[in-house]
Amino acid sequence: MRISGKTLDDLLLQLFPKLLASRIPVSPTRSHARELVGVLLELREPRARLSRTETRGKPFSCLGELLWYLSRTNDLDFIRYYIPAYNSESTDGETIFGGYGPRLFSQRGIDQLKNVIQLLTRNPESRRAVIQLFNAEDLEGVRKEIPCTLTLQFVRRQGHLNMLVTMRSNDAYKGLPHDVFCFTMLQEIMATTLGVGLGIYKHFAGSMHLYDDTRDGFTDDTLAAKQYIEEGVQSTILMPPMPEGDPWPSIHRVLEAEARIRQGVRVDANALGLDDYWHDLVRMLQVYAASGDARKIERLKKHMKFPRYAPYIDARKSMPRREPILPRQLSLRL
Repeated sequence: MRISGKTLDDLLLQLFPKLLASRIPVSPTRSHARELVGVLLELREPRARLSRTETRGKPFSCLGELLWYLSRTNDLDFIRYYIPAYNSESTDGETIFGGYGPRLFSQRGIDQLKNVIQLLTRNPESRRAVIQLFNAEDLEGVRKEIPCTLTLQFVRRQGHLNMLVTMRSNDAYKGLPHDVFCFTMLQEIMATTLGVGLGIYKHFAGSMHLYDDTRDGFTDDTLAAKQYIEEGVQSTILMPPMPEGDPWPSIHRVLEAEARIRQGVRVDANALGLDDYWHDLVRMLQVYAASGDARKIERLKKHMKFPRYAPYIDARKSMPRREPILPRQLSLRL
């Protein structure tokens, strides 16, 4: 099955009805689900990675998960601040075995992203620019959490960088919006690093599914998907283009700011010396940390340079307050 669209919402609004109509129930590891086997999603405008609806407009947890990957760690303290459900995924209470950060940057001592950048610089049309996230070891024993993503492939053609992601399994309601956000942001980071345009994003899932019962703490995502379809959507929101030039020094500064914000330390985004694009992402992290404090959020909103973040920012004013998380040991390996 192939589904193509310009925006994330275009894809979801085509995918959810097909999943809801599926008559193929499955009972895999987690819970009962409705499933489609072999689904290819094509996002023609990767910057349209944010949903413009109330229930799927979650840029804060998406941004947190992306930065978790880029921090090169699999620390539970980091990701549970943005996505508390990860608490139940840890085996040792400190790490997430399937975390993507170490697998991207230090897989058996190999920095896979660095290798892809070097390869596509030497040989722009190479077909070998593949990053492996799922390993043979992941099938040994019983793990609470192993990667849903198998591979990331980068294809540089005609001055643009395309990305192809292969998933063994994909939760269409909770996981897919996060995956699309994180991977298209990574695609844009890599394109900017290489100095080329942003191409098309393709996302293949062997099992695309919606959970449809509430056992073991899982919500009924079929009902949530129906609510999403009934919401309707507003005008398309494209994130602004990433600034030209090497993005990695700015990413490192954002990661340093994120760690301080998460621990409740005051950060002056204007003093970071970054482009407005990155300043806005830092302020989004500050908005999340200020959840429930309408006055503080409004002050942060006034400093935002990209006005289309406003609906997401306003929604945090009525959200529960976020408590700082003090990690056992700060471990940003930059």
